[in-house]
Order: sequence, then structure tokens, then C-alpha cells
Amino acid sequence: MTQQISFTHVENELLPKFRNTLSQARSTEDVKKMFGYCMQELLQKVSGGTLDLRLEDVTLQPEEKGYRIAEHIRNLDAFTTVWKDTDLCRIVDRITELCLHHYTHLAKNPEKTEAKIRR
Repeated sequence: MTQQISFTHVENELLPKFRNTLSQARSTEDVKKMFGYCMQELLQKVSGGTLDLRLEDVTLQPEEKGYRIAEHIRNLDAFTTVWKDTDLCRIVDRITELCLHHYTHLAKNPEKTEAKIRR
């Protein structure tokens, strides 16, 4: 049985700032961008700086109720090392859920979004 590495401490470090930023999203596109920035920061931290991601490398996919990691990232040893035998997948799932919830809220209430933009 292999021992699993936990990155929960990184999640706990990022979540307060991320939740605050996410709550200020004015559109569904903002939510997608914030997800991408959070994933960049998360993966950078858990890989010890060896992963250099672009915003489009990890994207929120609301229509699929999930996220997509670019194939060229999934094929990197630095990525597979931190993805395998860690709790990173569950952390990404939790952050994805937060984003999908907020995305759905903004998509269902476009008038509130417009009101925020006009302020």
C-alpha cells in the first residue's frame, strides 16, 4: 500500500483569497478566468514551481460539470508526479464545485450581473 501525500495545507492557504475573489465575479467568464488563475497557483505550489501553466491549460467546463486539463500538461512528469498518489484530484474537484455553483448562479441571474457591472 502506498502512502498518499496531502496538499490540503495548500488548499487551505489558497481558499480564503479565492473565495473572496470568486464572490466578486461579475460574469460567468470571470468565474472561468478565476478558476484558471487558481489552478495555475495551486499547481505551481504543489509542484514546487516546476509546472509553468498558461491560463488555458486548466479550464472550467460548466457544460460538462467539470474541468479540463490540457493533454500536454497531463503528459508532463512534473504533473503526473503530483497528481498520482496525492489528494490533488479531490482538491481540484472541490474548487471546481465552488466555481460551478457560482457560475450557475450568475448564469441564472443575468440581471444581477448587469446591475453589478453598471455600479
